[in-house]
Amino acid sequence: MKQEQTFTLTIAKVDETLFSGEAVSVTLPGLEGQLTILAHHEPLIGLLKQGVIIVRTSTESLEFTIDKGLLETSGGQVTILL
Repeated sequence: MKQEQTFTLTIAKVDETLFSGEAVSVTLPGLEGQLTILAHHEPLIGLLKQGVIIVRTSTESLEFTIDKGLLETSGGQVTILL
């Protein structure tokens, strides 16, 4: 079985890190609609609206409810600031 490719994901608030680790995908509530990021995504900066972030790792799926946020993807890393 082929192993899924991962990327480094950080989801953080000013005073708290909600997730930091390797992810297979992250699905986000973008201003223009739902967005899913996979490994090797092109660099991107975007705004997030109220909704749910779904993080899929190789072993589990996690959900985080957000009011708004900022997304940045670059160099194999994805950072979400809430």
